[in-house]
Amino acid sequence: MKRILPLLLVVALAAGLLAGCQEELTEYTPTGNGLSDSTGPAPTYPGAPEEPKILTLAYYPDRSMNPYESMDFTNRALFSLMYQGLFSVDRNYQAQPVLCKTYQVSDDMHSYTFYLEEASFSDGTRVTAEDVTASLEAARKSSFYGGRFTHIKSVSVTDDGGIQVNLDTPYEDLPILLDIPVVKSSQTGAAVPIGSGPYVLETEGSGTRLRRQSAWWCDAATAVSAPVISLLKAESPKQIRDDFDFSDLSLVCADPGADDYVDYPGDQEIWESETGILVYLGCRKDSKVFSNEAVRAALTHAIDRDALAEKFYHGFAHSAALPASPLSPYYNKTQAQRYGYDPRKFTDTLTGAQIADPSVTLLLNKDDNRRLRVGREIAKMLEAAGLKVERKELDAERYQKALRSKDYDLYLGQTKLSANMDLSPFFKKGGSLSFGGMSDTALYAMCLEALANRGNYQTLHEMVMTDGRICPILFRSYAVYAKRGAVSNLNPSRDNVFYYGVEKAPEPSET
Repeated sequence: MKRILPLLLVVALAAGLLAGCQEELTEYTPTGNGLSDSTGPAPTYPGAPEEPKILTLAYYPDRSMNPYESMDFTNRALFSLMYQGLFSVDRNYQAQPVLCKTYQVSDDMHSYTFYLEEASFSDGTRVTAEDVTASLEAARKSSFYGGRFTHIKSVSVTDDGGIQVNLDTPYEDLPILLDIPVVKSSQTGAAVPIGSGPYVLETEGSGTRLRRQSAWWCDAATAVSAPVISLLKAESPKQIRDDFDFSDLSLVCADPGADDYVDYPGDQEIWESETGILVYLGCRKDSKVFSNEAVRAALTHAIDRDALAEKFYHGFAHSAALPASPLSPYYNKTQAQRYGYDPRKFTDTLTGAQIADPSVTLLLNKDDNRRLRVGREIAKMLEAAGLKVERKELDAERYQKALRSKDYDLYLGQTKLSANMDLSPFFKKGGSLSFGGMSDTALYAMCLEALANRGNYQTLHEMVMTDGRICPILFRSYAVYAKRGAVSNLNPSRDNVFYYGVEKAPEPSET
């Protein structure tokens, strides 16, 4: 027996996003650095400037514009204008229906079936269940989206035209993972696949632009409504910054955590866009120091996360004492306070453990210069708290080899967690993040319990922090800079600079 989500709930979720929609037939685990006429003026928050008719954005023509292949955040910033998923995810980590009209969940939560709106692609053809399944299978094979499919066994089309997703474990928040772009099934490998979003990428003469569809299937209020968005060819972050300062470039997305980041010191409006990128310390459980569970668990108190976020990420990072984004509903701020910066606690625990030689090796990836500098600062913090730290700084290939061979006591890692903050790749035997004896049957079982019921995340996080094999540090964000008056209702969400939905746009921060 299946239970169908109440229609009123689905309607309430969709009300703002899909009001008036009708058919009109006419986004890794980073390891080093991951229109014709307007549909009308977009709503603005009080006091917002009037949006101009022309915008200019940047893109790299020599980098992929395929949503399943691209790992470049500058190009990916355009995808929310070109493509739509079954859902979009708002700033509060809530899934808002887009191409999905309604869905069913089996009683055991092992199977979801999604049914589509009468949506159309930019070429006027209907979005079908076959298009969705082909898109999800392309995403399964991609570096950017592949991690979301850890527990998805299969995706198929049902006899009544639905898209059935079968799971190997009960899932409460599956829709939050399904903001994956949907393209025509025949074009999943195309350089620029056809999508169902409000804009279409086209080249005219020597110029490239995004043109707004005159017959877009949905009249939702979008983050921008310019008839034409000119695209400026990018060559480097510095060139993008210079064009923003001295040319017509209206808005840029930058990564303050990247080695090639350049600062934007001028007068502009600023937003942040979450990435889900977690920076953390991993402990080898059988090392001579960290085989002591109390010492492992106390490591969290030796790290001044706020200082690291401010010094190395220009403020575009959020300190995290739990292995979940502090901006997500999975993060309990009261619980997190128990694991915050208090070096005396670590020093006292280390002293009480009576370890004869408190020497440790910290493994760092020197090909990621920013993370290398963060690691060196962490080494100073650990030494101040009582450890003797030897840094092992290796290039990316040798760093990965050292991880696999457990040639370290600690390593500074970086990974992109899925939007539901699934930790099972750390603790599953053979998991993609299960380095240095990280796998653990009890912790993996609790990961699955948390996926089945969001209420179990607090228990999961307590177990993880007590175990101490993961010491979360911070979650990185992208920076979005816009010239004053260039946009009026920007509302970035995770990996989605031009998110459009039902939320009121926040006030941008000032420089």
